[in-house]
Amino acid sequence: MTASDWRKLLKQLKNKPAIMQRFLKYCKPKERKFGIASKKCERCGRHGAHINQYGLHLCRQCFREMAEELGFKKYN
Repeated sequence: MTASDWRKLLKQLKNKPAIMQRFLKYCKPKERKFGIASKKCERCGRHGAHINQYGLHLCRQCFREMAEELGFKKYN
């Protein structure tokens, strides 16, 4: 089940609290403790190619866009 399917299901079950509780008890996707899906980019939400160093928590694409603003220089 993808994240979008998960959000759609919760939206549909909003009006049915008993069914929603049962669904959350048995079918909720587990929290990831390690692996590629455990960290997300704070800016765009991507999972892969994550830069944690210096507390950035950005994917590589967002880092390239924001590097100059953050004070990083590109050496040639």
